[in-house]
Amino acid sequence: MLCHLNRFMSKLSSGALGVIAFFLLQLVTFFYTAVVDFFGATFQITTYWSPNWLWENGVRNISISSIVSFIVLRYFYIQHLRLLTVQAESRARIDALQARIRPHFLFNSMNIIASLTHTDPEKAERIVVDLSDLFRASLSAEQDSHTLEDELKLTRSYLRIENERLGDRLKIEWVVPRIVPELFMPSLIIQPLVENTIYHGIETMPEGGTVRIIAGTCGPQHYCIEISNPVNANAHEHSGNQMARANIMQRLELAYGGNASLTTFADDREYHVTLRLPV
Repeated sequence: MLCHLNRFMSKLSSGALGVIAFFLLQLVTFFYTAVVDFFGATFQITTYWSPNWLWENGVRNISISSIVSFIVLRYFYIQHLRLLTVQAESRARIDALQARIRPHFLFNSMNIIASLTHTDPEKAERIVVDLSDLFRASLSAEQDSHTLEDELKLTRSYLRIENERLGDRLKIEWVVPRIVPELFMPSLIIQPLVENTIYHGIETMPEGGTVRIIAGTCGPQHYCIEISNPVNANAHEHSGNQMARANIMQRLELAYGGNASLTTFADDREYHVTLRLPV
């Protein structure tokens, strides 16, 4: 009955829902008490049936049901409040992460735009558009409509800006199907991972290197994005890299539970990050 009334009840407040559920439970309790009492004599559950006997059993059963219902509904209400608190805190953490663009990246982008304004206005305009796309994604509240394709486009915008800054030191290799599945995901998941490969990998190497991004299915229920870059054997892993991974893993846990994962693997030559998303 609660499931069938779900569409109607979804518009009510928590207090009204609790009252409806409470009295609905008592109605069901009384109904089955009457059914058992009425057929009790037939199936030798009770010796006889009478309105007084039904009244006595009905009052007893409804009293017990009321106590149990109140305790259970109170527990659900407390869990509901706790869930709202957790969701609010999670939303705040996500907003803080999405609103966070590294200052050095912003300043470098502004310097690139300033230097290109007179020499190549069209390229400066493209960089302004790419930078505005990044800011729009970091400040957008419509996270439910963000898809994997949107995230890949956002990553391409970011890489075009970094390509202007690093020049030949940064090489990009995309191994991505022309058509990607329409997977809804939190924004700014792939782009920060790519940013880490440049900030902690390519920038530490005078000769630069290649960032490789591979996307494809990895089983019937998952889609994987693998990001790899060369490593500098003399450079130590920055704590900011670990913090970024921890924040992304936390966001994946909030969005998918245990159905998504973020794994890393490193050897003497390359560093690999694999993002595994449920289809």
